[in-house]
Amino acid sequence: MHPTTSSERLDDWRSVLSRAFVPLEPHAPSGGGPFRGLLRTTEFDGLQLAEVSGTGQTVRRTRATIGAADPGHYKVGLQVAGHGLLAQDGREAALAPGDLAIYDTARPYRLRFDASFRMLVVMCPRTALPLSERVLSSRTAVAVRAADGVGELVSPFLRGLRRLLDEGARPIGAGHLGPAVLDSVAAAFDEPDHDGRAGGSLLVRAQAYAEGRLGDPALGPVMIAEAHHVSARYLQRAFEAEGETVSGWIRSRRLERCRRDLGDPHLAHRPVSAVAARWGLVNAAHFSRTFRSVYGMSPRDYRTEAHARVDAHVGNSVRARTR
Repeated sequence: MHPTTSSERLDDWRSVLSRAFVPLEPHAPSGGGPFRGLLRTTEFDGLQLAEVSGTGQTVRRTRATIGAADPGHYKVGLQVAGHGLLAQDGREAALAPGDLAIYDTARPYRLRFDASFRMLVVMCPRTALPLSERVLSSRTAVAVRAADGVGELVSPFLRGLRRLLDEGARPIGAGHLGPAVLDSVAAAFDEPDHDGRAGGSLLVRAQAYAEGRLGDPALGPVMIAEAHHVSARYLQRAFEAEGETVSGWIRSRRLERCRRDLGDPHLAHRPVSAVAARWGLVNAAHFSRTFRSVYGMSPRDYRTEAHARVDAHVGNSVRARTR
């Protein structure tokens, strides 16, 4: 079982939440009753999964805490037990068990639980979700109901991730779950198209299709356009409306996947060229040049620095536990 962190003191709970997610400010309700918070976390395929539970409380992400640290993530909260209220961007989402909502760590938000609760939280980088910023900014603090439409499919799937918290080691197959989770979240929060079909946006469908085929060296505008029965020119215009090109978007997603794998200690045995080839970048020299132009260092140097940071973090955690 993954480590469980619990606290009965508000200051300790503030530290627990801030270390696990981003700097946050929890507050206990007035009345002075007993307080308790419980947290379980794990990571898989570049995503963080957490189960947060406890007595009634309010958790705020303020401008001050954003200024202290803003890694640029989205969080998807699935209410498992109890009721909650999420407020962000002038909207409020009342969450019952099974409901989910998305919120942005780069902007202030508030979560309120009036009584005991349990929430499953998936946190991912802003660039990981195959949705445009325009769509995402309009969907924060909007509840997706467990019994309505796509929520009937997505809610049970996300709830099933909870079993990953009960695995004793890195779950088998977890490396393939990330894209499925991101696609399901995108489906849940996609806007209806002009004809009213949820998930009908060509851009979102094209990006979700490409995400699942980044490892195919043949992936490109023509393949994606043919799969969606549109011309390559029409597809290009859909991407250009968001300031992207099809090829540029594919390249950035592939490089991000390579960067993530290079930083994963579990993949330290894999040659750099194999990491690149896994994501469709079969020309090792071209990959190295492109990676350096984007991240400012060679893939090999990035891997060395990333692993050193992980080792330092583990060493600090061990020393902290032995004091």
